[in-house]
Amino acid sequence: MISLAKRLLPWIQCHDNTQVGETASHPLYFSTGWLTALFLIFTPWFATAQIGSSVRQVIVAQASDWNSNTATLQAYQRESARASWQPVFAQPVPVLLGRAGLAWGRGVFNPPRNGVSMKVEKDWRAPAGVFQLGSLFGYASRPPSGTRWPYIQVGPWDAYVDDSKSPYYNQHVRIDPRKGVPPWFEKQRMRLGDAAYKWMLEIRHNQGPAAPGYGSAIFFHVRRGPTKPSAGCTTMAVENLEKLIRWLDPQASPHYVLLPKADYQALRGPWRLP
Repeated sequence: MISLAKRLLPWIQCHDNTQVGETASHPLYFSTGWLTALFLIFTPWFATAQIGSSVRQVIVAQASDWNSNTATLQAYQRESARASWQPVFAQPVPVLLGRAGLAWGRGVFNPPRNGVSMKVEKDWRAPAGVFQLGSLFGYASRPPSGTRWPYIQVGPWDAYVDDSKSPYYNQHVRIDPRKGVPPWFEKQRMRLGDAAYKWMLEIRHNQGPAAPGYGSAIFFHVRRGPTKPSAGCTTMAVENLEKLIRWLDPQASPHYVLLPKADYQALRGPWRLP
């Protein structure tokens, strides 16, 4: 089997070394399930659980393929590492993704070498993979009633930086205007009066630490319309987002999984996903 893998590998272009700003041009760039399954057989180094035993809540979104900007989302929970995953919502909810589809993100997983490149800044792709969740931001003085997740009210001096040259790249920053307003602030400020940012739940992509140019400011937030994709975030109707926020339990170590359907099915067993 190993010898067969060595014969096949020269025909499969990997993009682990793709530079920031480059795009993959190989014909297999958007292949999905069968190619992922092939690597599960031939490169078992990453075919291990990507969800730890302490994780008792998982949000799963599945897109039709790597070019899709829509997906369906379901939440799962379990009582313990040995218990089976149970769906939370009566029906999966529709969500919107990046306008250009998906690319591998930088999270808490090992991306399969399946020819799909990594997400980069301004590529209009949502990061695929497994991710922890960060802070919940919002305009209101309080989060939705019943919320247990840590909340930060966005004020006039809060920013989230997407400038890859900044030392604050992919970070939330609250400046002190008494010390002077930096010239970059206006383009990076968070409080825009935009209904889409009523609630913003941070998806911890490219934060361990941040690699310049590999994507920033990825959130769950309110969709702008039922058919309007995002720049790379996962968006949904406000009532569905609030339901998701209320469900989150910090003690359950919730994670987010975003994959095309075929890749999810190929990785579900090895990664021990719901």
